[in-house]
Amino acid sequence: MRKAIETLKNIWKIEDLRHRILITILFVAIYRFGSFVVLPGISPGMLANLQKQTSEGLMALLNMFSGGAFSNASIFALGIMPYISASIVIQLLGVAVPYFQKLQREGESGRTKMNQYTRYLTIAILLVQAPSYLMNLKMQAGSSLNSSLNWTAFMFTSTIILAAGSMFILWLGERITDKGVGNGISIIILIGIIARFPNSFVQEFISRTDKNGGLVMFLFEIVFLLFVTGVAILLVQGTRKVPVQYAKKIVGNKQYGGARQYIPLKVNAANVMPIIFAQAIMFIPIAFIGYAKSSGTNSLLQALTDYTSFAYNLIYVVMIVLFTYFYTAITINPTQMAEDMKRNNGFIPGVKPGKKTAEYIDDIMSKITLPGSFFLAIVAILPAFAGIFGVQSGFAHFFGGTSLLIIVGVVLDTLQQVESHLLMRHYDGLLKSGRIKGRTNGVAAY
Repeated sequence: MRKAIETLKNIWKIEDLRHRILITILFVAIYRFGSFVVLPGISPGMLANLQKQTSEGLMALLNMFSGGAFSNASIFALGIMPYISASIVIQLLGVAVPYFQKLQREGESGRTKMNQYTRYLTIAILLVQAPSYLMNLKMQAGSSLNSSLNWTAFMFTSTIILAAGSMFILWLGERITDKGVGNGISIIILIGIIARFPNSFVQEFISRTDKNGGLVMFLFEIVFLLFVTGVAILLVQGTRKVPVQYAKKIVGNKQYGGARQYIPLKVNAANVMPIIFAQAIMFIPIAFIGYAKSSGTNSLLQALTDYTSFAYNLIYVVMIVLFTYFYTAITINPTQMAEDMKRNNGFIPGVKPGKKTAEYIDDIMSKITLPGSFFLAIVAILPAFAGIFGVQSGFAHFFGGTSLLIIVGVVLDTLQQVESHLLMRHYDGLLKSGRIKGRTNGVAAY
């Protein structure tokens, strides 16, 4: 406790870090305030049907990502997910389309152009999603809509408001990255998820205490949640070390090198990105059948909107495994690693430098990525098992899946940012035993 208080004092002493934290808190407060600003023409006290609709199933997950703004019919209802979806599409184009591959090789100017294309695609997605959301709102809200409201004018103006709201969230995230503690988009997603936790926790507690032996089950749920959180931390931080021997250099009368070092190859190099990729795709069926379920909807599409169904989880797992390999392939370049080692007179003992080293690293990555991808998929589908065992939908999403891994990854990233500021000013880090192992990529890349 004393160590924690001393660390907080050190953080406050560093003027730049103090300003960054305060700016981050300010922008987060603006985001949360906007989540309760209801669209013009909507009565916030009469959205019971919409809130009931978003209390279970895939809609509950969608509502959690928006921090409850979805069920509030807020100006921020569509949240940041359209931007994440656009980012995924642009990254896929960067692998498949030569023009985007060329942009990736152009450095900063290429990244600037790709960011512009991402924003344009985000706006296009918003202009499709906003009318769909408003049509569902009309069906669910009923009398909460102003009776004198001109529906055509409402659709037009509200579409613009919803699109502008999501783009404003994107702007807030970028300002947090530039002026705050960094990883702005990741922090926006994190805050949206955490904002739903207290309400979900209380609802689960009340539902359990109403049953005989329910308190024991609730305590078991908390213990299991803590266990899964520990597993998620290991999944984010886990590495396999590859030894690299550096040959001695003799310059004048001095010797340099000769020491053995290690390349830490991550068991889950793609981090949480495969889950985000897969989750964004699993939201697509909602756009096809509309937010509201109808009796004439295809049974498969209906199953794909139920996160506890076998079809949903099977497709979800397959996509996570495939995306894990895909994202690992575009983030880890064995050939470049082999060339860097050779350039610095380094080699892996027992392996020839150059092509053989690249093949060796690629073979190791393939072997550790497979179990890593299955481990990631198991954590991702834990909410479905929690739901099957009677855990309420809102609380079940915190037992794994995208929410838990994002929370773990972003918190580790943010702590790593704060620790780097402390260590640069010669203060003790946040932990006594070594540096915090954050992620080098993942959702924080946004």
